[in-house]
Amino acid sequence: MAITTGFRLPGFNSRRGKQSWDRHTWLYVSVIIAVVLGALVGLIWPEVGQGFEALGKGFVALIKMMIAPIIFCTIVVGVGSIAKAATVGKIGGLALLYFMIMSTFALAIGLVVGNIIHPGSGLDMAASTYDPEGAAEAKTTQEFILGIIPATFFGAFTGESVLQVLFIALLVGFALQGLGDRGAPIMEAVKQLQKLVFRILGMILWLAPIGAFGAIAAVVGKTGISAIWSLGILMVAFYITCILFIVVVLGTLLWAVTRVNIFSLIKYLAREYLLIVGTSSSESALPRLIAKMEHVGVSKPVVGITVPTGYSFNLDGTAIYLTMASLFIATGMGQPMSIGEQIGLLLFMIIASKGAAGVTGAGLATLAGGLQAYRPDLVDGVGVIVGIDRFMSEGRALTNFTGNAVATLLIGTWTKQIDRDRTRRVLSGELPFDESMLDGVDAHGLSDAPDAAGVQELSDSAVSEMAAKEQRARDRAAQR
Repeated sequence: MAITTGFRLPGFNSRRGKQSWDRHTWLYVSVIIAVVLGALVGLIWPEVGQGFEALGKGFVALIKMMIAPIIFCTIVVGVGSIAKAATVGKIGGLALLYFMIMSTFALAIGLVVGNIIHPGSGLDMAASTYDPEGAAEAKTTQEFILGIIPATFFGAFTGESVLQVLFIALLVGFALQGLGDRGAPIMEAVKQLQKLVFRILGMILWLAPIGAFGAIAAVVGKTGISAIWSLGILMVAFYITCILFIVVVLGTLLWAVTRVNIFSLIKYLAREYLLIVGTSSSESALPRLIAKMEHVGVSKPVVGITVPTGYSFNLDGTAIYLTMASLFIATGMGQPMSIGEQIGLLLFMIIASKGAAGVTGAGLATLAGGLQAYRPDLVDGVGVIVGIDRFMSEGRALTNFTGNAVATLLIGTWTKQIDRDRTRRVLSGELPFDESMLDGVDAHGLSDAPDAAGVQELSDSAVSEMAAKEQRARDRAAQR
């Protein structure tokens, strides 16, 4: 039985019956081992640990190398996705407006919590500095604005200013919108380039254990046990913030609009939560979320637009992580951000975090890109974050997933395309979910169909199908 008849669901590749660890699990475990070894070396042989600092700097240099192409591709694809979703009538427009508001709110919460707890205090990361060649800091607002405009179109990609890349990407994205169908081949080329760029980033991330070992060994060697304590505070504060965001913010909004208890929804999605914890990715539960949201009573059109689009634009957990990690690095390097820099970073993150959902390493690259744009002297501090990034990936994924589930119920209620009685019966257990609806989806929640597709392809498929349905409805109305 198909997961949904609202649109064709592209498949995901996974080897069925696989018992051994996959490559992502091996990488995850390798980073954990590297962090532990780095901490031990830094504690036992401080001078030796400081000598490994070059490993962390080298890894960060590789990440910085990929910032410009990643920002360009994700912004161009993201702007194109906004244009598509916005054409799908009330559902798409309302979903996009909600996603932008909630992502901004989540970023702001991360900044508030970060300013309260001051993560990174007590660390000695001051030696991990970065002096951008030829990049003088703007002293006035006029210099800052003029500095965003590159000398040449391609000069933005060879300079140090990420804001210039962002500026060019926005111009290209809106130009492609204006071209309409004539710009489709160019957009497809950018999408293919994006796949190549993230493939390269994926290769670089295999060096994460080495980078994490060097960075942790160096900072622990300089600071001692307080470094481990500071990293632990950041992780605990991040998870507490995510839990409060889900329970207080999303829970209150969900109850106020739909009269659905957030804990009932969490219980209903319990199997998906376990799947996400096991894979450290909310993308693995995407097919199941679509099926369960339809089962709970939300109409197929709302599910078909809201869920895939939310996977690209509604990244609440990632937003909290980006701002808290930025403040952690700034404080740890003894150079806290001013309120103006924090607001500028927030605006950058709102734009730069779109279009790269479900891609391993995208959050790390966006974090480096934001720091490169506003505080390039802090970029090398990303090497320390690599050591604990994997530990926070589950929190990001669970928060993103919950946010998208809540958004689907909210959009369904606002557009009056939800069966409230069925929602009540499903969440109370009277109408349990039939797992046979997911025939063809393996134990990992992924289809074994040969035509694998990512979140972006799924979003495009959903939006295109819904736009085609609306056009057919208009044509039928015109013929009457």
